[in-house]
Amino acid sequence: MRALIAVIVLVLAGARVACAQDPSSAGQGYPAKPVRIIVPFTAGGPNDLVVRPVAPKLQELVGQPIVIDYRAGANGIIGSELVARSPPDGYTLLVISSSFTINPSTQAKLPFDPIRDFAAVSSLAAKLTPQ
Repeated sequence: MRALIAVIVLVLAGARVACAQDPSSAGQGYPAKPVRIIVPFTAGGPNDLVVRPVAPKLQELVGQPIVIDYRAGANGIIGSELVARSPPDGYTLLVISSSFTINPSTQAKLPFDPIRDFAAVSSLAAKLTPQ
């Protein structure tokens, strides 16, 4: 049997309207402009090591530039808040790890609701260890 140790997931802002399109982009396919991926930790860490090889492949797939933006600090809260406050149009993504699920239990108040303000897009990596 294996135990799940860490999962890195790509999420986007606005779970409540994650599939809604911006009216100004009617008739255009997604994406019609560059996509920004926020990594809420420093470059060179586990989240970065996972997203760095994924971004060029994603760029090939969608035909738009993929910009990786590092917003480290407060155990991922700073970058997560930036994404939570961004328009829920699918152009700002967040790479999260286990700290995202731990923060609500260790912080008295977060500047976002981790369930209401985000929608999971894809699991990028999982570390499994034998028990």
